[in-house]
Amino acid sequence: MTTFKTENRHGYSVKFSPNRSNFLAIATSQYYGFKGGGTLFLVTYDEDRCLINKKYEMHWDDGLFDVVWSRSVYSLLVTGSGDGTVQMWNYKYPQKPVRTFNEHKKEVCGVDWCQNSIDDFLLSASWDCSVKLWDPNKYCSLTTYKGHDRLVYEAKWSPFLSSCFASVSGDGMLNIWDCSSPLRPSVKINAHQAEILSCSWNQFYPFVLATGGAEGLIRIWDMRKMLTPIFQLEGCQDAVKRVQCSPHHWSTLVSASYDCTTKIWDYGVSSEPRQSHQNHTD
Repeated sequence: MTTFKTENRHGYSVKFSPNRSNFLAIATSQYYGFKGGGTLFLVTYDEDRCLINKKYEMHWDDGLFDVVWSRSVYSLLVTGSGDGTVQMWNYKYPQKPVRTFNEHKKEVCGVDWCQNSIDDFLLSASWDCSVKLWDPNKYCSLTTYKGHDRLVYEAKWSPFLSSCFASVSGDGMLNIWDCSSPLRPSVKINAHQAEILSCSWNQFYPFVLATGGAEGLIRIWDMRKMLTPIFQLEGCQDAVKRVQCSPHHWSTLVSASYDCTTKIWDYGVSSEPRQSHQNHTD
């Protein structure tokens, strides 16, 4: 196992570059995000994945809670911060963001960049109970989506439908949105009896996505069968902080939990985790 230590920073989000296979972005915060600044680390690893080298550091005055890469410009990234701002970075010029978006009233804990090659829109999910749609070339948001009663943890673009995204919230709801209809979500699912901290679309089936809840459950949903999940995974002993569907296999996903485990699942084979790793202490 290869380890990179974010000295005096606590990690919140790790993303592989979609354009450079050996690049990783790591969004971090001081003091668990309660106070202090944030640092975005960019690291590379060798072919054997035995050595990690720090390439760039980018600093912000508040904690950084999420990061996402641009698919169209390999050096661009976006982060969400505890001060309610969204930063766009170009790691070729790491001294400061090339653009800052400032409209949210509370922490931004989720950001996502549209996955198709035509549209270039951003989503930001905030504890002010809203999701905002951004054109990265403009300073003002295009639309605000208010369909949750509590803070919004994540908003994720569909990999198949460019005008569709999902959002999850502390109200236990999974909402599916059409970008052209901001007044109300197209689909609302009472997905968990607890806060939903994360969601991830299946990369093979356009109607399927996974949610991770604060009660420790992972649920797989089919938008055509909204009453009950099509799969439920129960191996986490604490809240599920992140879920991510595999880009390589239809029924494989990974989870990160507050029980300090990272688990790999293949729910098409078993409801038990295929692998469980406990290499973190927090």
